[in-house]
Amino acid sequence: MKKGIPASKGYAIGRIVIKEESGLKIENTYVSNVSEEKARFERALILSKKQLEKIKTKTKHQLGKGKAEVFESHIMLLEDIEFAGAIELKIEKEHINAEKAVYDIVNLYMETFKLMKDEYIRERAMDIKDVGDRILSNLTGNITSLGNLSSNTVIAAHDLTPSDTVQLDKNKVIAFITDLGGKTSHSVIMAKAFQIPAVVGMKDITSYVKNGDLVIVDGVEGIVMVNPGKELVEKYKIKIEEYGIEKEKLKSIINLKTVTKSGKQIKLLGNIERCEDVEQVIKNGGDGIGLFRTEFLYMDRDAMPQEDEQFEAYKYVLEKMKNKPVVIRTLDIGGDKKLSYFPMEEECNPFLGYRSIRISLDRKDIFKVQLRALLRASVFGNLKIMFPMISSVEEFLQAKEVLKECMEELALEKREFNKELKVGIMVEVPAAAINADEMAKYADFFSIGTNDLIQYTLAVDRVNEKVAYLYNPMHPAVLSLIKTTIEAAHKNKKLCSMCGEMASDENAIKYLVECGLDEFSMSPQSILKIKQFIKSYC
Repeated sequence: MKKGIPASKGYAIGRIVIKEESGLKIENTYVSNVSEEKARFERALILSKKQLEKIKTKTKHQLGKGKAEVFESHIMLLEDIEFAGAIELKIEKEHINAEKAVYDIVNLYMETFKLMKDEYIRERAMDIKDVGDRILSNLTGNITSLGNLSSNTVIAAHDLTPSDTVQLDKNKVIAFITDLGGKTSHSVIMAKAFQIPAVVGMKDITSYVKNGDLVIVDGVEGIVMVNPGKELVEKYKIKIEEYGIEKEKLKSIINLKTVTKSGKQIKLLGNIERCEDVEQVIKNGGDGIGLFRTEFLYMDRDAMPQEDEQFEAYKYVLEKMKNKPVVIRTLDIGGDKKLSYFPMEEECNPFLGYRSIRISLDRKDIFKVQLRALLRASVFGNLKIMFPMISSVEEFLQAKEVLKECMEELALEKREFNKELKVGIMVEVPAAAINADEMAKYADFFSIGTNDLIQYTLAVDRVNEKVAYLYNPMHPAVLSLIKTTIEAAHKNKKLCSMCGEMASDENAIKYLVECGLDEFSMSPQSILKIKQFIKSYC
């Protein structure tokens, strides 16, 4: 049995097909005719773009516009003057072959991305590799393929690029397992869209299995069993059947309200990172969006998104949700979330430093662009604005003052916006929870961000494996702060929701319901499971 990261849930029993690495040997060859070598590179670039356009069209048809945007970013890299220019300059200055120039520049880009602390940005190194491999394949004619697969195939790969994943025959591929990868990689996003199990980050699975091996992939626990006995196979056949039945059962409660045994109605909302994620909230019967992490609009690009671009993104989500509440959190960067085009000084304690609302209040030029876009979009649905990492009333009032300035500007420009929209705070700093009674006099609503609240309360870095065991959502101090926050909100006749991981933790749900939490916001895929749990046990 091998352990990895459970990246896409489900179970599968199938035969292994190992995706062979291209095995390209990049040699450093001196070229005398630089113009011809640059022309070779240019032809490979054009061919790569044509191939990606076809893949993008296929993805849009199969999975929707949102998933196809992955390949739009690949095309943008091919069109990037700096990227192509760096390769051509290397050919020209060093008189080297195009393959070597592409290989060196792609690796330079990849290393830069891999140094980023934010997991999502680190995972984008795989996109750079995908584009680089495509150019190299077109230069050399060495094309790898996952065609002609049999039914019930489990793909084992060192890593899968987005191009690899989207071209898999979903009628034959029932799961994939990889040596590398994390939960935020594009290939995992694709696997979830195809609804096939995936276990990633297994380190050496490609050297542990061989073609034709029978494997069980457990995408719930993140384990892979190679050549299991009949008894284990039968056990997992039952699991697969039960999992399918459970999914169908959950579909039957999509349109039902989430009501406790005592008759209290609970709202279950979805957390989203990108506009296209709204489809999953709708598909799973979410009562709204409890957290739209807008920083992802700022990532995977080379400049700040402008007002009109942000306006279109917010408008899209609001219109899709019709009049259901949509809580949009303003930019929350810093800590482990960096932007390549927004340099920040290194800090000893970045999670306690220049981040989140502190950056927004310091850089009002950036803040106001977002707030103007939000205000303009507010007429298209039930928008609520939420400020992150608020630690004092004064800080919250400063943020509201900037919002007021934006309202005045838009009024002078005769642009429409909702003058009565609700403005709240994310309670994720212990100071805000302890002072919740005072905070509630000024905020229209609270949303408890348990990920950071627990981390700050217990002084535990949850991603540090040496101390992660101390990260305990059910610690008495954490529960006390949560209860204090909910009581303060209700005392002041304000709504209180929760948008951290704890909102979908079955160990915590009963306590949160008893405390009177009004709304639970979670990953869209968790909504139906938590709805069933509340209806059955609370």
